[in-house]
Amino acid sequence: MDNEMTANEEAELFGEDFNTTNSIDVPELLIDQVIGQDHAVEVVKKAASQRRHVMMIGTPGTGKSMLAKAMAELLPKEELEDIMTYPNLEDNNNPKIREVPAGKGREIVLAHKMESRKKAQSRNMLMMFLVFGIVMYSFYVGQLLWGIIAAIMILMLTRQFMPKEELMIPKLIVSNYQKDHAPYIDATGTHAGALLGDVRHDPFQSGGLETPSHDRVESGDIHKSHKGVLFIDEINTLKLESQQSLLTALQEKEYAITGQSERSSGALVKTEPVPCDFIMVAAGNLDAVEKMHPALRSRIKGYGYEVFMRDSMEDTLENRKTLVRFVAQEVVRDGHIPPFDKDAVNEVIREARRRAGRKGHLTLKFRDLGGLIRVAGDIAHSENAEITTATHVLAAKKIARSIEQQLADSYLERRKDYQLFTKIGAAVGRVNGLAVMGGDSGIVLPIMAEVTPTQSTGHGHVIATGMLKDIAKEAVQNVSAVIKNVTGEDMLNHDIHIQFIGTYEGVEGDSASISIATAVISAMENIPIDQTVAMTGSLSVRGDVLPIGGVTYKIEAAAQAGIKKVIIPKSNEADVLIEENYKEMVEIIPVTTIAEVIEHSLIGEDKAGIVEKLKKLTEMNVIKESEMEAVIGSDNV
Repeated sequence: MDNEMTANEEAELFGEDFNTTNSIDVPELLIDQVIGQDHAVEVVKKAASQRRHVMMIGTPGTGKSMLAKAMAELLPKEELEDIMTYPNLEDNNNPKIREVPAGKGREIVLAHKMESRKKAQSRNMLMMFLVFGIVMYSFYVGQLLWGIIAAIMILMLTRQFMPKEELMIPKLIVSNYQKDHAPYIDATGTHAGALLGDVRHDPFQSGGLETPSHDRVESGDIHKSHKGVLFIDEINTLKLESQQSLLTALQEKEYAITGQSERSSGALVKTEPVPCDFIMVAAGNLDAVEKMHPALRSRIKGYGYEVFMRDSMEDTLENRKTLVRFVAQEVVRDGHIPPFDKDAVNEVIREARRRAGRKGHLTLKFRDLGGLIRVAGDIAHSENAEITTATHVLAAKKIARSIEQQLADSYLERRKDYQLFTKIGAAVGRVNGLAVMGGDSGIVLPIMAEVTPTQSTGHGHVIATGMLKDIAKEAVQNVSAVIKNVTGEDMLNHDIHIQFIGTYEGVEGDSASISIATAVISAMENIPIDQTVAMTGSLSVRGDVLPIGGVTYKIEAAAQAGIKKVIIPKSNEADVLIEENYKEMVEIIPVTTIAEVIEHSLIGEDKAGIVEKLKKLTEMNVIKESEMEAVIGSDNV
């Protein structure tokens, strides 16, 4: 599929009346603003109507929190309630709980405060008359000093023993006053007290200065989300004790509030069960499934849905139109950046293709893409431009680089300074490999190979260094199988040393397989490698070059380093979406077998024998596969 839009497609995409994103209609409901997650949208709608729990697993930035907020909008507002705590005259450490319709709690508390204020004013007025009468009487009888002392004593006793009306005022711990929709509470990363509720410590527990127990009760996120949605991202990072308590709240739909600190006076207080009938939306990456409390996951799975969030969608005309709407939504949501014109939107769509890392697809990692939109808008705003253009988007790409991209640039500069890789001439056993850092940054990865006689005849070893991880180690073993087929028995009498240079963070993945094979074959046959060539690709044990990830970023890293040619798997050819300024700097060579890799990378006439041997090896494998297919076909007949 051609990833460049044709003129007709662009006209149909933008429409004749589309000049800026200001003319694009943005849906009012969040659920209608979600893009590319049709399955998740359908699940959320069903879960909202039936009050089911949902667990969303997937890459960060794909819309999990947005879907949770959208779910809260779909819940009925009429069911919302306020929750209040009342003093318990029989047991001060067991405050009572009362539920009232939304908005009524505020009215009740205000009414109690006004009543308390009236009673206090009446009492204070009476005391003033009493004190004034005592002082006046003592003055007439000539005992003014004793009268003043008596008045002071009466005031002190009154303060100590008279009932305090304010202590009987209920406390509103959950308020839904004038809420437009059901509550949405993000409890990601909260501690136990914030999640489950707490009772504040009271340093003054006697002498008439103590705060009543019901007034020290603080509701948790599980109570604030009553009749609404509780969203917890990275659910596996929640402590097991908190997950167990969360499970209890899910099951019972109520959870008493008590002090979370054992040394606090709040630990003596425990309320009546507090309602917490919420819908839970748990989220996380794939590792969240393994590390979360199994009973909690079982509860969500048994009484709700599990959803895997997609990270890309097909690059179709209809999906590009949704990306235009996404840009319009981000402009409206931000509120401080100018609208985007057609060319600027086109650049955003192009970046969505690049970031998908998969041919014929657009990324759904909209948090990162939204960051690019906001940076482009900030640049336009700083220039007092009324419209954000493609120039602003291109400038934003340079400014809004990730830490990994900036670090990759630093690596390239350091490796140039210290000649960790070369881009001119030829060298035996040295190849410029390519790797990806952080998912969106390419680096040049020099690999060197040396072949030495083994100390014990017939026991050759393959020794790889450079902090290789599991998949990288397996890739080296796969490469050694190809080398055995090329060199025959001679390999048993040699030790093969493979070094990944400058890999301080370690190496993972198998995309350096063809680089390793090329370096080893060069070292064994003493044939130099063209240093103007870099390469990336996985390798099967039969010598087929297999697809890899991050091909666009790797090619750009090679071009930035000054390398002239890059060998890539032919199956990744459609994934290449490099920036315009790199296209004239580097030649891209797609290959399907290791024979083609050797043909394009080794220098000199001596390589002909190796290439021919590798071609025969791959041809034999093709013949064997054809014969096998024929046998299977005859058996089926």
